[in-house]
Amino acid sequence: VQLVESGGGLVQPGGSLRLSCAASGFTFSRFDMKWYRQAPGKERRLVAGIPSVGVRRTYTDSVKGRFSISRDNVKNILYLQMDSLKPEDTATYYCNAVYGSLNYWGQGTQVTVSS
Repeated sequence: VQLVESGGGLVQPGGSLRLSCAASGFTFSRFDMKWYRQAPGKERRLVAGIPSVGVRRTYTDSVKGRFSISRDNVKNILYLQMDSLKPEDTATYYCNAVYGSLNYWGQGTQVTVSS
């Protein structure tokens, strides 16, 4: 099982990034997928989620209207489009796959928002 995040980097406030999470080794389409983030010295927190079926997406309040989560069940990739980035969005971003008792994590990708 692998979850490999990419797309992080350094961006100025107001800029955009698109994170990707490439999944392999499991049936991606069956799993609920989520993005978490963890800033230095802080707990890992849920950012956005997308179910295995259906269209309902969830977002933490601080990213609503700026971030968009999506998935491609053919390519087995999870995305997080991040617009209007703020310095407080700086963190390591992790993708997470959940199906029943199965719970997989990626290694994370760093996002730094700074001028």
